[in-house]
Amino acid sequence: MTNDLTILERPVYGVSEAARLLGLRPDRARAWLDGYTRAGVRYPPVIRREPTGVDIVTWGEFVELGYLREYRRAGVPLQRLRPVVDELRDAFRTPYPLATARPYVYDKELVLEVQERHDLPAPIAIVVRSGQQVLLAEAARQFFRKVEFVPPNDGVALRIRPAGPASPVVLDPLVRFGRPVVSGVSTERLWELCDAGESIAQIASEYDLSEEDVRAGVAYEEQFRSLAA
Repeated sequence: MTNDLTILERPVYGVSEAARLLGLRPDRARAWLDGYTRAGVRYPPVIRREPTGVDIVTWGEFVELGYLREYRRAGVPLQRLRPVVDELRDAFRTPYPLATARPYVYDKELVLEVQERHDLPAPIAIVVRSGQQVLLAEAARQFFRKVEFVPPNDGVALRIRPAGPASPVVLDPLVRFGRPVVSGVSTERLWELCDAGESIAQIASEYDLSEEDVRAGVAYEEQFRSLAA
């Protein structure tokens, strides 16, 4: 557990950079991390137990921000998730329950019980009942497919594939300071070389990558820059 927590507690990004990598507005990321005040009413954070105002985001917090991102258009305030997350923190004995595999793999029944106890609205549910089975809600399933947990059934999130499970692009807190990479080479560098006129074949040869991986890295960076703009 100590090594797991070391990864999840590793400082990786500032709030603005974390938001940029996830395609979020910085103010939304800050609200999920530290809460916000609107019309004189104070709304608590979803991710942190208490507001800290700290600008540095840990890897565990970043992964949980990525989870909440899947629900950003749910139409229900995500603060409704807070009591569920709080209870899962205690049940799983970790400050980052949504950055572990347990709620998505073998503890779905427990998650359902917690959801029902706190009357969690269906649009932001983590799991749903289908007949005799408890399945991941669609947004949770989409998130789960992008994350590599080690070990798979009860481990922690070690890396994210932001473009989907089939993409070679990964975010890894232990590689290039968590920036998007393909086999350790930053997608930014691949894009810069391509933009400067080098061919896909030349770049692939220079970095010992397949041409398919180079294309995927360049395409990801182009889309990332387009969304940021």
